[in-house]
Amino acid sequence: MGMTPAQTRENFLAAMETLRSSKVRTALTVLGIVIGVSSVIAMASIIQGLNKFVQDRVESLGSRTYFLLRFPPGTDPAHWPAKIRMRKFFDYDYAPFIRSASPDVDVVTTFGTRGFFLGESNLITYADKSVEKVIIRGVEPEYSDAIPLFSVNKGRFITEFDEQHARAVVVLGAAISESLFPNTDPIGKTVRLNGWTYEVIGVFEHDQGLFLGPGVDIFAVIPLSNFRKCYPDSKELMMAFTVPEDVNVETAQGEVIQAMRRLRRLSAGQENDFELSSPDFLSDLWGQLTGALVILTTVISSIGLLVGGIGVMNIMLISVTERTQEIGVRKAIGARRSDIRLQFLLEAVVLTLVGGTMGILGGAIISLLVRTLVPSVPATLSYLWVTIGFVISVAVGLFFGYYPAKVAANLDPITCLRYE
Repeated sequence: MGMTPAQTRENFLAAMETLRSSKVRTALTVLGIVIGVSSVIAMASIIQGLNKFVQDRVESLGSRTYFLLRFPPGTDPAHWPAKIRMRKFFDYDYAPFIRSASPDVDVVTTFGTRGFFLGESNLITYADKSVEKVIIRGVEPEYSDAIPLFSVNKGRFITEFDEQHARAVVVLGAAISESLFPNTDPIGKTVRLNGWTYEVIGVFEHDQGLFLGPGVDIFAVIPLSNFRKCYPDSKELMMAFTVPEDVNVETAQGEVIQAMRRLRRLSAGQENDFELSSPDFLSDLWGQLTGALVILTTVISSIGLLVGGIGVMNIMLISVTERTQEIGVRKAIGARRSDIRLQFLLEAVVLTLVGGTMGILGGAIISLLVRTLVPSVPATLSYLWVTIGFVISVAVGLFFGYYPAKVAANLDPITCLRYE
């Protein structure tokens, strides 16, 4: 036979009364749980926000776009082993051959880069203003199809005509444009890029980049043919190719690899002297980073919850001792063991639920702060994590409250009534 609603309510009120009578002790006990739950919630919502950020980033790089490079992506040239440093550079005529040899591939495009990370310096000037931290990239018209991240905000992108005539035209990153032309329209103006004059034909959408590298904001993009003419010494070429939605990625990549091996004259036994990478390397790198973060948060919050749980057990054991007489009276007038056990369990759960609720609010406030201060990280509090927060709180209450409740339920009424 269960408890009636009236008894449940009475048990709940008795529980609340106990907690109210020892405010400081209750507050300190709740604090451990608040810290544990809020760190779980805040971290989960920040990681969720960052995951969305990285996912969007991979999408904008082109989720079906793959890159061919001479070296492994995301590595520092200073640390390359001799084997990689000795690899021969890509040629400007690779792309047409790969395109003809790979029927399942859509766009294949070559681009050249001249940047500080390759140990080269660039300078762009207009009137009395100049920008030094610029990455120059020579591209073909298909480049913006392969990498949607480079989308033009005003003006236009490089055309087939610009490419055929090696025209001195440039599309600027938003940050460069703002530095050189704070109050004027840059389109049609003439800038000097490393001493050569160029006409500005477009400005890209804002993009600050990810913590892993520079964004479109600091790129100056010129026709590949012009890049080849002006920078014969910048030999680090790369290629991007796209695979249509309805094509098997492995098949398409296989065709490209075979074409590259023929271009590089590799015999059957030799390993590839080039790298094929996809934007997923960002997601993978990110996955490794968040994995470590998740473990760290779990450890921190577990300590918080453990401290809170021990506090709950402690306060409940003290409560049992203080209320020995009351327990005796209740048993004498017919309260069963299960009633007493339930009353104490309820108290423990109420304690941890109060802590859990405050923890969830704390976590929500932290994620709101993060979203306000760092808008690019859309930290979001998901219902899943709110639920998990509540479940954790109740579980801690039940786990750490069970022993004191059992002690209370097993007290002998005769001894209790004699207890002073």
